[in-house]
Amino acid sequence: MPREGRANPGGLRPTKGVTLLPGEAARALDAADPSAPPDFAGRVALVTGAARGIGRASAVRLHRGGAAVACVDRDAPMLDGLVHQIAAEGGQALALVCDVARDAEVAAAITRSVQAFGRLDVVHANAGIQRYGTALDVTEAQWDEVMDCNVKSVFLTARHSLPYMVAAGRGAIVVTASAQAFATQRNVVHYSTSKAALLGLTRALAVDHAEQGVRVNAVCPGSVDTPLLRAAAERFSGDRPDGPQALLTAWGRSHPMGRLCTPEEVAEVVAFLLSDRAAFITGAAVPVDGGLVAQLGADLPDSHAGTGADPKRGAHPRL
Repeated sequence: MPREGRANPGGLRPTKGVTLLPGEAARALDAADPSAPPDFAGRVALVTGAARGIGRASAVRLHRGGAAVACVDRDAPMLDGLVHQIAAEGGQALALVCDVARDAEVAAAITRSVQAFGRLDVVHANAGIQRYGTALDVTEAQWDEVMDCNVKSVFLTARHSLPYMVAAGRGAIVVTASAQAFATQRNVVHYSTSKAALLGLTRALAVDHAEQGVRVNAVCPGSVDTPLLRAAAERFSGDRPDGPQALLTAWGRSHPMGRLCTPEEVAEVVAFLLSDRAAFITGAAVPVDGGLVAQLGADLPDSHAGTGADPKRGAHPRL
């Protein structure tokens, strides 16, 4: 997260009572499958970047699978809403306000989680930011901001989570990378580099800790309908008369499956990789991109004949 994030000295947030969630937060909780299989019963999960988007959907999915969930982010009000909602569903959750790019804060957050729940079984290292620019205009500070939040934060989260998993002889970590770990659009030099770096970090962690019973994998989403993507649509829609929604639709059409991904669809893959169902999977990078990276950038002139596909796909989205 950006450096203005702050630590939460007490670490714990109350879970009694119900706080209704605004806007997308409530929709994300409502969309998650309340009948999720109990694949995390008796386990403790920690999710970074949990306040919104993929992280929020992941926290909800893990809770509905039976886990107690430590929710880490710098947005205290959104975290409180998530924690109260999970409590209202009969679950256990903990809000930890933290700048995930700062070692001491990450260490304190994970310690608080273990103090509260007694163990740590699975981690979704999801926190990340999107910034734009080329090597000609990105400043050193802007480069460092993206690398700190997108890469350093994952290293720190793993560094402070692994001792508990190693001591238990088992554990799993999933990292949120991106389709832009494999291929890139223009004007995202620091973002694309950070997401490619995460795949190297994922492989290194997987190989280093496989014999200790810890698995580490990455998910690589395409365009996901999150507040981050919608902010990009607002920024780049410019003077388009049809506005940001039309741009989001065009970005969805750039995927072979013809639409945007939902946060809940990514969360299902995260849950699978963190569960015992993926017991022999480690070091993997799993695309959740509707075929985006699999396709070539240009079609043959008659390639859509008789297929029912739309030959006028939108410009490539912000991933």
